[in-house]
Amino acid sequence: MIILPKLRISWNEYGNRLAKLRSHMDEEGFDAYLITSGVSIFYFSHFYHMVTERPAALLVEPDGKPTFLGPLLESDHLKLQTPLIGDCYTYLDYPGKKHPMHRFKDWLTELGHGKAKIGTDNPAGAGGTMGYQGPKLSDLMPEANLVADGKYLWDIKLLKSKEEIDLIKESCKWGNLAHTYLQEYTQPGLYDMEVRLMATLEATTAMRKTLGSEYESIKGRAVSAGFRGQVGWKSAIPHSIDLNRPIKDGDVLVTGAGADIGGYGSELERTMIVGTPTAKMEKMFKVMCRSQEAAAEALKPGNTCADVDKAANKVIRDAGYWSLVKHHTGHGLGLLGHEPPYLDQGNDQPLEPGMVVSIEPGIYELGYAGFRHSDTLVVTEDGCEWLTYYPRDIESLTIL
Repeated sequence: MIILPKLRISWNEYGNRLAKLRSHMDEEGFDAYLITSGVSIFYFSHFYHMVTERPAALLVEPDGKPTFLGPLLESDHLKLQTPLIGDCYTYLDYPGKKHPMHRFKDWLTELGHGKAKIGTDNPAGAGGTMGYQGPKLSDLMPEANLVADGKYLWDIKLLKSKEEIDLIKESCKWGNLAHTYLQEYTQPGLYDMEVRLMATLEATTAMRKTLGSEYESIKGRAVSAGFRGQVGWKSAIPHSIDLNRPIKDGDVLVTGAGADIGGYGSELERTMIVGTPTAKMEKMFKVMCRSQEAAAEALKPGNTCADVDKAANKVIRDAGYWSLVKHHTGHGLGLLGHEPPYLDQGNDQPLEPGMVVSIEPGIYELGYAGFRHSDTLVVTEDGCEWLTYYPRDIESLTIL
């Protein structure tokens, strides 16, 4: 009997999320809750949309289906994506003859919340995305009390459920395949963008054939692998841009691969070397690996996020490379590529089972090369579990 992987969060789990939010509303005395963040709208409703200058929000009341407030162009595919949202209040476009924030004020008042206590991730009603400008919703509704409560919407996402972890594991599997193709296609004479496109196409084709019609790409990109500009000496720039030359013998390459499964992602990054590694390359590579292993050993309940960063940093400092560190050890993963918790020496947040994070300490010598692996791990009851599993040793990652 073939058991196919689950490729999205169940409707039942979405119901549980809404129930938790409503319990929180009751505890805080909120009459309603207004969510303006695109990722949080998806988290509670399975409605994913392109966040633009056009304000959109999800209104959650003590009972019934949530209500959508937003641009008309979102309403048709909203109904195709989810049965969890009830009424839709829409405006034609931004800024419109009547600004969307004035419409939000009218709709909320019409729904009986003109004098309500409303929890929200943004009392202004909308962010400044893509040049958006407008009056603050809190100013337009002086008799209501819009309470900034955005931290709760991050906190509720901190501990991943079994369904979420299963989706992330499936993402790891397809990211692994994409990276396999990436390494196979990498050779001197090719531009990194050529390798990226070939590997991504091959992995995407395999993924679509395997998962079939049950698979839905939420974010518009199923699976991919590439270099993000970290080729040759630019491998020492963590968020680089194109080197503008082909890959050549002697290059250090820092890669990245992942896949979208039900809106959830994973992170797999490796340092590859084209040609025989020098003694210096081998030394820096192995320090980076030991640092990552030390971080993973510290990733367990009873420790804090700071403890993980400090463990990785100690290995690098003891090896004499502290001046080559440019970022902290890792970050949370889930619906976003970066989300809490952050594995930083200044973050004393306790680690708890269910937290999913990247572990990615790196060392970067400008003008020479950078060395970074990134893996996706989940905190368990007694330690952690590595969810990504691509080879990490220098022999496996050397391209001759």
